[in-house]
Amino acid sequence: MSTTIKSIKKLAPLLDRVLVQRVKAETKTASGIFLPESTVKELNEARVLAVGPGAMNKDGQRIGMSVKAGDKVLIPQYGGSPVKVGEEEYSIFRDHE
Repeated sequence: MSTTIKSIKKLAPLLDRVLVQRVKAETKTASGIFLPESTVKELNEARVLAVGPGAMNKDGQRIGMSVKAGDKVLIPQYGGSPVKVGEEEYSIFRDHE
């Protein structure tokens, strides 16, 4: 586990890319009933792990990112570039997505 965390910290997104990890859906209800995996859907919520420095505009000035590491964001159901480090799966999205 610690090697995975070290490996993911070495990943640095370029330009306007954002590295996120989807939040896992709860498999247990508030009353304590465990749900089967077939009923648990992927959530569209993710945690931002790393952000790039931002894209450049036509004048050569850097455009700031709208999110920062640690933010919780909503992401599209499909899209992004999947990245697998060890057993964990991550996704890379552009800032405007």
